[in-house]
Amino acid sequence: MGASPLSSWPWENLGSYKYILYGPLVAKVVASKGWESNSQDQWCFYLLLLFALRGITYTLWVSYCNMLFLTRERRIFKHSVDFAQIDKEWHWDNFLILQCMIGAMAFYIFPSLRQLPSWDITGVAIAILLHVVISEPLYYWSHKSFHKGSLFSNYHYLHHSIRIPQPFTAGFATPLEHLVLMGVMSAPLIGACLVGHGSMGLLFIHCLIFDFLRGLGNSNVEIFPVGPFQAFPALKYLIYTPTYHSIHHTEKDSNFCLFMPFFDWLGGTINPKAWELHKEIISGKNDQVPDFVFLAHVVDITHSLHVQFVLRWTASLPQKFRPFTILMWPGAFVIMLMMWALSKTFLISSYTIRDKLHQIWAVPRYGFQYFLPFAKDGINNQIELAILRANKMGVKVLSLAALNKNEVLNGGGTLFVNKHPDLKVRVVHGNTLTAAVILHEIPESTTEVFMTGATSKLGRAIALYLCKKRVRVMMLTLSTERFIKIQKEAPEEYRQYLVQVTKYQSAQNCKAWIVGKWLSPLEQMWAPSGTHFHQFVVPPIISFRRDCTYGKLAAMRLPDYVQGLGTCEYTLERGVVHACHAGGVVHCLEGYTHHEVGAIDVDRIDIVWKAAMKHGLRPV
Repeated sequence: MGASPLSSWPWENLGSYKYILYGPLVAKVVASKGWESNSQDQWCFYLLLLFALRGITYTLWVSYCNMLFLTRERRIFKHSVDFAQIDKEWHWDNFLILQCMIGAMAFYIFPSLRQLPSWDITGVAIAILLHVVISEPLYYWSHKSFHKGSLFSNYHYLHHSIRIPQPFTAGFATPLEHLVLMGVMSAPLIGACLVGHGSMGLLFIHCLIFDFLRGLGNSNVEIFPVGPFQAFPALKYLIYTPTYHSIHHTEKDSNFCLFMPFFDWLGGTINPKAWELHKEIISGKNDQVPDFVFLAHVVDITHSLHVQFVLRWTASLPQKFRPFTILMWPGAFVIMLMMWALSKTFLISSYTIRDKLHQIWAVPRYGFQYFLPFAKDGINNQIELAILRANKMGVKVLSLAALNKNEVLNGGGTLFVNKHPDLKVRVVHGNTLTAAVILHEIPESTTEVFMTGATSKLGRAIALYLCKKRVRVMMLTLSTERFIKIQKEAPEEYRQYLVQVTKYQSAQNCKAWIVGKWLSPLEQMWAPSGTHFHQFVVPPIISFRRDCTYGKLAAMRLPDYVQGLGTCEYTLERGVVHACHAGGVVHCLEGYTHHEVGAIDVDRIDIVWKAAMKHGLRPV
């Protein structure tokens, strides 16, 4: 592709530094206070404003498309956008930089453009006429040309390499295609200016409506009801629908129009499936019931920004602090208040494993709320409603995220299973696999470990498993009663390997710490140099000691054949999920018919681990 002229962007090697190309315009605006009405360089300010609004238009369309809780039933392609597509479309806005540079040159070369009036209604009418008479047929002809021979193989094939159309897909094309498109788009504006009826208002309205309609066509969500098209059949030829445009991505030799199918009708290239498919999509009949649901929760306020319907690119990367999140924090706080008020579980992501649809739902509750005593009933009500909704839909397995299965909150899901004994959906805490992941991190040569959170659900299972391997487990707990209860669960010949300790000093010679209760930096100081901290505590402990190593929360990498995964789970890297999430996946793939709630069945740890390996999941 690099050998063909105008097939790659000249600033491709700049990466995100490409935005420096806007620098001269920004500097000119700042130097001359271009936002003021008496500034000679006000046109620079308007140009920057226009292209900012154009970028926001596409971004808002993408946000809407990824609001799966609103659009799930009307999606055209059921698969979600994956990491590969997100990376391909990372620099979708290259065309905005190109067109802004050409626009700036036009204003600079033709000073009369700087004197355009704010508004001219006649110019709007002229632009509409020229769009229909010139832009639509010109685009139709050029688009068909790009589907032939070397034009397709050297240029347009790139656009068609995208599986799932999204508004950003509209910008994913080569410079040559965007230059042609700019000619198509600017024809009505040039015509209106040549006859003396151009205006700044027309420039803004024309460009933004053009972008709005392109975003609509690539949205992968059908928004037009069937009724108006049945009442007024001619409407089918005046405005394209997302369904109509989507067919062009699957059967590329039909539906070539810009916005008006009338020109496909003239050229005989309308796909006969278009209208029937439109009815089918808008009816919601194609909606799929997921086999598996992972019921997540928001960790903190900035975590609420880490979803595809806020910013797709940030959701595709592990969450970390980014300076711009400071600017978005007030908006995220308002969203938090709205979520509290609405209190409805919502769908945030989906992917497919072995043709089984997996969805991630989120309870609208934030991490700190789980530790407020008065919030307990409200949170359990939300989790219960989600379970009952999944049960009604026909979901097979619902897995609870970390705080949603808190022992104090609902006994690791036991509350819901006991309250609704006839549930068809299997409720799973996934901790059996979490325990397996932690245990397989511990070297086989280990003879002694120190454990905090030792009497918790996970701590108990890990301690009982290790003692059977003749590993001495120092269990930090002040409750002798709880310790003895766990010790009695171990076979008599192994009970000697379970030891109760009440102080951190007891572990000052032990280099294997299993952390199930948060450790302060001061408490970490009792560990000897070279200690490795294995963790199952939420949130993870601070990596304070430079002379020690820190494990991450138990997690597993999903198999390579996963489709549609485009969101990172909290701080985990791409394709990696927390072990409790993976435990639910295994439960679904294996077709287990039991609930996995309450205490962990230690005898099933190895069984679940082998099942995970069989299905291609791997420890991180």
